[in-house]
Amino acid sequence: MNIKTKLSHIYQNICKDTGGENESPKLIVVVRLLTLIMLVYTLIDCILTLYTQHAGGNFFCFLSLILFLVIFVLSYYCKTFVSYCILNLYILAWIISNVVYFGWNIGVQHFLLTLLVFCYFSKYQHNGAKIAYSVFLVLLRITLYYYCHSHDPYIMLNPAANDAFQIVNTLAIFISIAMIAYVFSTDTQALEGKLIEYNERLQKQANTDTLTGLYNRRKTIEYLDTLLKSTDNQISICLCDIDFFKRVNDTYGHDIGDVVLKTLSQTFQKELPKDSFISRWGGEEFLFIFPKLNGDEANAALENLRQKIKAIVFDGGIEKFSVSMTFGLVEYDYHNDLNTILKQADEKLYIGKGSGRDRVVY
Repeated sequence: MNIKTKLSHIYQNICKDTGGENESPKLIVVVRLLTLIMLVYTLIDCILTLYTQHAGGNFFCFLSLILFLVIFVLSYYCKTFVSYCILNLYILAWIISNVVYFGWNIGVQHFLLTLLVFCYFSKYQHNGAKIAYSVFLVLLRITLYYYCHSHDPYIMLNPAANDAFQIVNTLAIFISIAMIAYVFSTDTQALEGKLIEYNERLQKQANTDTLTGLYNRRKTIEYLDTLLKSTDNQISICLCDIDFFKRVNDTYGHDIGDVVLKTLSQTFQKELPKDSFISRWGGEEFLFIFPKLNGDEANAALENLRQKIKAIVFDGGIEKFSVSMTFGLVEYDYHNDLNTILKQADEKLYIGKGSGRDRVVY
């Protein structure tokens, strides 16, 4: 068995669920990982206390190591919340004992922050209990602080030993809090990312035409209404449609008609200026908005597009064919409202249809 397989086996054992109904499997994972961190921490403490040559300190650290090991084993036999409570109660007792035995300067009281973080991640809701536990932890820390002001520790450590314990405690506390936050927040962040992506997809679906991928009528009106109110640039608007498109559907079928719509939509996106707003207005009708072009510039762009469209050859199955388009173009005069502008563009399109189609009327 290689190292990777062994690590995978250990991870699977740590993740073994002993939870009851409606209990998060993550909670038991954190209980076991936190217990393992405390095991390693107390093992280091055992080594450090050997240098103090204090029998009481050695016994206390060794007993702590044994009890954390017992809690780890019990986590495989007890329900998740029971294991969580046992670990919390023992760490509380362990913190108090450490402060009493070794004093305030070793920094073990800061493990109360680990319990505080653990509390808020442990169970969904139960906000009242969490707040009450938070108040208890704060009061306990204050009590321990004043206790140390009036009582000397049972085991007096020299400054070097105090510093060593302080460093080990700091590392253990930061690792514990980081582990708790990481385990509980990973899925939350992933879920939040998926939710953002899902909302973006929904927004895109609400704003685009399914067949062509162009903006739909709803999004177009919204964009145009905002644009007319906020811009000082030249704006040109074109309403256009495919000439004799009903004949295409009747002759070659609706599937070929869909191919025409999609192909022309791709051509619009390729040939029109980059900042053009291109939408499917409905059926075979399209609306183009040129937010930075005057009428003459938009007219030149549309003439180029008209020629490109005529050059496209479609395979209708029974024969090959081409299509043309007619365009009604207006330049915004900064006076008329949205409905008037659209009506003017529609009138230009109607003139183009009546005068032979396949042209830009401006």
